[in-house]
Amino acid sequence: MAKLISVGKSPTNYQVTILDKAISKKDLLPAIKTYQKILIVSDQGIPKKYIKEIKTLIPKSKKVFLYILPAGEKSKSLKSFNSILEELANLKFDRTDCLIALGGGMVGDISGFVASSYLRGIDFIQIPTSLLSQVDSSVGGKTAINISQGKNLVGAFYNPKKVLISINYLKSLTEKEYRSGLGEVIKYAFILNRKLYKILSSNPKLVLSRNTKILEDIIYESIKTKANIVSKDEREQGVRALLNFGHTFGHAIEAKNNYKNISHGEAVVLGMVIASKVSYLEGLINEKEYREIKLLITSMGLDIDYKKYKYEDLKPYLMNDKKVALGKLNLILLKKIGGAFKTNSFKVSNLKKAFNN
Repeated sequence: MAKLISVGKSPTNYQVTILDKAISKKDLLPAIKTYQKILIVSDQGIPKKYIKEIKTLIPKSKKVFLYILPAGEKSKSLKSFNSILEELANLKFDRTDCLIALGGGMVGDISGFVASSYLRGIDFIQIPTSLLSQVDSSVGGKTAINISQGKNLVGAFYNPKKVLISINYLKSLTEKEYRSGLGEVIKYAFILNRKLYKILSSNPKLVLSRNTKILEDIIYESIKTKANIVSKDEREQGVRALLNFGHTFGHAIEAKNNYKNISHGEAVVLGMVIASKVSYLEGLINEKEYREIKLLITSMGLDIDYKKYKYEDLKPYLMNDKKVALGKLNLILLKKIGGAFKTNSFKVSNLKKAFNN
């Protein structure tokens, strides 16, 4: 049976549907009934059968077009953004038409930004296919592209009309892709959700074997946590900043690697360990809690070793982060497991010391 979560405030609120089976006509048709033309945006890494399955669900009376991006973070660029906009204009899309983002976070982010910009806003639907995009980027209305100076520096807050999540998509992910998404799930457990922390710490083998019931539970708890936060703070003026736990350091690590050889999820996991180490050095959490944090992460088969990254190497990227305000770096730290907070009041010496792991 489908699980439903409502996200956001009226009139731009929307529903997330979590399915333990493939998406059916019954799930998709109510979301697309008013549109005449639909552009499905996907990428080369998405199995062709997934694209074909979605196309076959759409009635023949509607015109369906396809735009396939090269796989990878490099496609989240101004060039791709411009190219999709021109495609919509050439196909004469208007405000009665819509986009469907079928893919991971990159596809969802750029599709949402295109939708927010074309004709000053057309509708889009999120069908996320990776664990990372299902629990994180498809929910909350953040859309973005990258520029050379940093990740997600250009974008808009723009809610989808609907998010359709099928756990079936997760069965085809590589081990690396799947574990990358677990990093974001763990994040929700650390910042706000003790119930999710208990599910993860009690069932590591079931999580790693992609047990359907456990997946349904951790996706539901993750989205519930995010929905609770973003519904209070849709434009990141306050509590929403908690969702950036691990991301300030993670984004710096990604940028340092030029978005190659490390996934977003892997980088965020290292970022969470660094932020936890700062929390420990600041006296906010004790050594036992710091050990528990690392233990949960390693039980999910995730790497916590960040010793090849030095503070001086990451500093330029840290100071270019969106969380810098009035020249001061804001960090999300922990005062307990399940209790995160935002601060710019920490000792820089402890920040530097955290890198001497």
